[in-house]
Amino acid sequence: MNFKKNNKITSPIISFFKNESASGIILMICAVIALIVANSGIASSYDKFLHSYITIGYKDFSLSMSILHWINDGLMAIFFFVVGMEIKRELVVGELKSINKTILPVGAAIGGMIIPAIIYSIFNYNQPTSLGWGIPMATDIAFALGVLSLVGSKRAPKGIITFLTALAIVDDLGAIIVIAIFYTNQISLTALLVSLVVIITLILMNKFKVKYVSLFIFLGIILWASLLKSGIHSTIAGVLLAMTIPVKKDKLEFKSSMLYKLEHMITPWSSFVIMPIFALANAGVVFSFDSFSKILVEPVGLGIIFGLFLGKQIGIFGASYLLIHFKIAKLPSKVTLKHIYGASLLGGIGFTMSLFVSSLSFPGGELLSMAKISVISASMISAIAGILVFKSIKIHN
Repeated sequence: MNFKKNNKITSPIISFFKNESASGIILMICAVIALIVANSGIASSYDKFLHSYITIGYKDFSLSMSILHWINDGLMAIFFFVVGMEIKRELVVGELKSINKTILPVGAAIGGMIIPAIIYSIFNYNQPTSLGWGIPMATDIAFALGVLSLVGSKRAPKGIITFLTALAIVDDLGAIIVIAIFYTNQISLTALLVSLVVIITLILMNKFKVKYVSLFIFLGIILWASLLKSGIHSTIAGVLLAMTIPVKKDKLEFKSSMLYKLEHMITPWSSFVIMPIFALANAGVVFSFDSFSKILVEPVGLGIIFGLFLGKQIGIFGASYLLIHFKIAKLPSKVTLKHIYGASLLGGIGFTMSLFVSSLSFPGGELLSMAKISVISASMISAIAGILVFKSIKIHN
């Protein structure tokens, strides 16, 4: 009898966490909690906690960073490791393997990165904030899919979910390249050399089919630490490690590969622990009438809002329309141009990645707060507009 009662309680919880949209919903909740805390009486304690230092290691072999930096430089490396494995999986056995299937989402993603960056650059031309052009380029896949789940499967067929997922993965790849090239500090050649040796070792391990997961992870940690010291953003270590993880190209054998096992082991931790922690640490900004009025007149605010909300629409939908019109690509099954337009609006949900690039663009202070408010505002507007478009789609029985 007690077993049945417990089953009634646990079954809905287990079912929720198995749902693809669960991570996006939890992310939204954590973002709201962070905003409430940052605008409450415990805001100073919240800020003090995030900026308190933790040291790991001993003397010369130690790393000392604030909790916020451990989250953004450490935990986010694991997030990027998962993203890297997703990209590799899609390239080897997924949607990005077939050129015919990839033309539409890849073209849409490229348009959705270029146009927002141009819009931001126009608003911030010759301004000290010009470095922030990478902020409106990204799409938060978890948040976007979480919002898409709210419209129901009848209005959001599998084809549009696949399109949005593939688009966001290509978007993430673009963001990774941008971070690696344009958001890098002064380079330490010694640390960079250590990183290079580790990368070559990992590639050789892949080539000779080394099966020790612990050895890959150990070298991944060394790669992360050396990149952190080199000046290149340490989260890139996660992607580089992912690209060297062995994978079997045959779909039938793929599930027995190291990449498949690692992805399925780490993804839940990334989705339900790391990303919520990131949201709690980074989404907490002070909202006021002054802060809202500033983002509507300051170049950084206008660049991010118009870049995410308008730029993503023009870039994603515009590129998709042209590819379909000139018969270079075709619409997925049961997907219409209205679905594509709705997805292009959801592409404006930059949230996680945009907040992350904001922290790289602006070291702190008023500019960072303004950028974060702009990202959150643009993401919410894009989410609401996307839901309205999908809700307006007629269901055919």
